Amino acid sequence: MLEDATSETDVDRIVRMFDGANLIFHGFDGVIQRWTSGCERLYGWTVAEAVGKVVHDLLETRFPVSIDKLRSVVREKGCWTGQVSHRRKDGVRLAIMTRWTVLDLADPDTLIVQSNSDVTVMQEIQDELRERQAHLQSILATVPDAMIVIDDKGLIASFSTAAEKLFGYVASEVIGQNVSMLMPSPDREAHDGYLGSYLQTGRRRIIGYGRVVVGLKKSGATFPMELSVGEAIAGDKRIFTGFIRDLTSRHRIEGELRQAQKMEAVGQLTGGLAHDFNNLLAVISGNLEMLETRLDEPGQLSLLREAQSAADDGARLTSQLLAFGRRQALAPTVIDVGALLGEFSDLVQRSLGESVELRTIIPGRRLSAMVDKAQLQSALLNLSINARDAMPGGGRLTIEISGVEIDTDYAGMYPAIRPGRYVLISVADTGTGMTSDVLERAFEPFFTTKPTGSGTGLGLSMVYGFAKQSSGHLQLYSEPSQGTTVRLFLPRIDNADSAKGREPVSNNVLAPGVETILVVEDDARVRQVTVSRLLTLGYSVIEASNGFDALKELEADNAVALLFTDVAMPGMNGDELARKVRGRWPQVKILLTSGFSEPHAAEKEIEAGAGWLKKPYTASEMSIRLRLLLGPNNVEQHP
Repeated sequence: MLEDATSETDVDRIVRMFDGANLIFHGFDGVIQRWTSGCERLYGWTVAEAVGKVVHDLLETRFPVSIDKLRSVVREKGCWTGQVSHRRKDGVRLAIMTRWTVLDLADPDTLIVQSNSDVTVMQEIQDELRERQAHLQSILATVPDAMIVIDDKGLIASFSTAAEKLFGYVASEVIGQNVSMLMPSPDREAHDGYLGSYLQTGRRRIIGYGRVVVGLKKSGATFPMELSVGEAIAGDKRIFTGFIRDLTSRHRIEGELRQAQKMEAVGQLTGGLAHDFNNLLAVISGNLEMLETRLDEPGQLSLLREAQSAADDGARLTSQLLAFGRRQALAPTVIDVGALLGEFSDLVQRSLGESVELRTIIPGRRLSAMVDKAQLQSALLNLSINARDAMPGGGRLTIEISGVEIDTDYAGMYPAIRPGRYVLISVADTGTGMTSDVLERAFEPFFTTKPTGSGTGLGLSMVYGFAKQSSGHLQLYSEPSQGTTVRLFLPRIDNADSAKGREPVSNNVLAPGVETILVVEDDARVRQVTVSRLLTLGYSVIEASNGFDALKELEADNAVALLFTDVAMPGMNGDELARKVRGRWPQVKILLTSGFSEPHAAEKEIEAGAGWLKKPYTASEMSIRLRLLLGPNNVEQHP
């Protein structure tokens, strides 16, 4: 009807018919010719005050595009719809949804009918919703624990940044999917039943309570997590918010503490029994010696000597048990550990046989420890024989002596070792390695994987007890088919020689940097410490818990200057990751790290120019190695 209006009479009739509506009639010049009573109520100006004024000046209109462009659209298409901002007479601004319609396109002097709707309240609601959404997004991006919001059908509505890092998915991959995708069987299949049962009966299993459950990462790996779920009801809709805390590191620390406590208890029990058994053996041996002088018959003497030999074997066994229980008598003296290995290496090589190559790495400076020389030699021989047995087809055994400093960060990750300066003896083989089950029990007395009759299972137990009794520590690193490294820490004794050759550890040797470093480490505790050290040095840091996530980070950020990755990781190890990075991003420097004494799994990458840093390392060692790879920078150093 509006488009059919061609005369003043027609326009007046339209104004009378729609007087209650918000209609403004004006020309392309913007001069107001008609002003309804609806506009008087909406804007506050009377007809007399409005007619003859330029509408855009009167209402101080704010357009989404220029007025000239808007007029061109109206001339071309005959209409335009959009949202603008108007000012009322009292100064209050209104959000207006407006439609401009031309009465007669053929008439150059035609009028434009502007119909306006006040959407201020709706706009305020939308702004408030956007503000709340932004607030929620900021929470999702910054909350340290993973947070997931689902609806009453179990579909994921929100997925926080921490959840992305924890599960390995980006939010777009999971939103709209059933949350059971983050659960392994049988919880995955049972989840919808749990939720349906709660909605029908109100019986709670997790909602309102905290429980320890198992999560499933995108990579397929499972992990323990603490889950707390809250519920909110809005109208007839329910939403459930789950807060998730990764318990992997906590469980690992608790496991180490339980293992240490178990070993302590077993050691006390074993040492006490061995002590009492030694007393019995002393009685048996003494009586056998006295009987020997009273027997003349050859057959009886033979039986007596066989019994005496068995008693001697029993004495040696109890000696090993006492070593594990830390009750053997030690005669510690200050020993140059490197010199001892040099003197002892020929005996070790003879014990290994011709099929095993022995390599010894001894520093040029003196590294001394207060230790029982005979027991240390026995421990090294035990470890070497164990390594030989793990390489039935031959291989390489490397014994390396080095000085290390355990700082509070590292000691916090491994509670069994105290901060301080140590002489580290690493015994690394290229043998069959150990499974996680074997690794967990390796220090227990009488535990062995060797065939019956091939060993007592006391070798590692004795070395463990010797290390603890010497105020040191013993660590095992092993992977199936990747060999084993045993690391014996002995407290270091400072003297004039060692102090002269010692590198000072102080803040002024820390080389700062400005580059971006990608840290790849599956152990969350080690990763946290490494990232903290790098941030302190001034580097920008990107984190990844596995090789697959590391590749995604590299694809998303071309500013990475160096890849700092652990070698032994599940899924994709550090060597494989380094090869992929070298092939696709040759400009990225590579620094490999591992608890293994020698990087057998990454030798080719090291030969190709990758750096190598052996755990544990100090912040100073790390910063120096980084600058050697990245080159000097212009960052001002402060002592």
